[in-house]
Amino acid sequence: MTTVADVLRYLDTVAPPCMQESWDNCGLLCGRGSQVVSKILVALDPFGDVIQQAMDIHADLIVTHHALIFGEGLKAVNDSTETGRNLLTLIEHGIAAINAHTNFDLAPGGVNDILAAHLGLQNVRVINPQGVDENGRQWGLLRQGEVKKQSLAEFLSFVKEALGCDGLRYVSGGREVCHVAVGGGSCGSELQDACLAGCDTFITADVKYNQFHDAESLGVNLIDAGHFHTENPAVMVLAEKLQEAFPETEVIFSREHRDPMAFFR
Repeated sequence: MTTVADVLRYLDTVAPPCMQESWDNCGLLCGRGSQVVSKILVALDPFGDVIQQAMDIHADLIVTHHALIFGEGLKAVNDSTETGRNLLTLIEHGIAAINAHTNFDLAPGGVNDILAAHLGLQNVRVINPQGVDENGRQWGLLRQGEVKKQSLAEFLSFVKEALGCDGLRYVSGGREVCHVAVGGGSCGSELQDACLAGCDTFITADVKYNQFHDAESLGVNLIDAGHFHTENPAVMVLAEKLQEAFPETEVIFSREHRDPMAFFR
């Protein structure tokens, strides 16, 4: 018999809480640890569509990368805010919610190792390691690795297909692609670290206007592949890990949850 607490303990081995950024909010954010879990829904975000799917399939628990309660100084749970409505819905339907955010970003085998593998990077290593885990593996935010030397146009086409993006934002640093850094989600502020690590190309998301300009000045190809598309592959792997760890529990990866952003062509 699997409980919410069992799932949380397992997730703490995949994404240790000690690797969480100080400003983050991870763990069991809604529900009882003693609750029995027979069905888990896994998704990137704990938004309304995911909660509706959880109700439709009678899930007992949702596991997401992003937090249900995040950076908003929540002081009341009522139906006047989206977060309040989502919490009320989960509580009323007996659905617990766990998330692993920055701890999963930084962990060995986490978001950025998975993104690097998804993009075929070889000789993957951590840029600016922040520590070593109990198995002697370095952990930190960014990853770097190598691909076969190719033009930026070739690599852009590959990234778009590999991640299933509708489009990419990018700036050319005037170099071929060989040494690549990756940072799933909003890692544009880490551009300088990717450059200092000797990377000619950096893939991330939510890049600001001035960061594109900075990359061009530094001679780094900067690719914005979207927050959803750079992190969702890791969530799929997380669902597989949960299913392997809890074979008696049904684990469903949400394929109904989508990137809310679209391109007008």
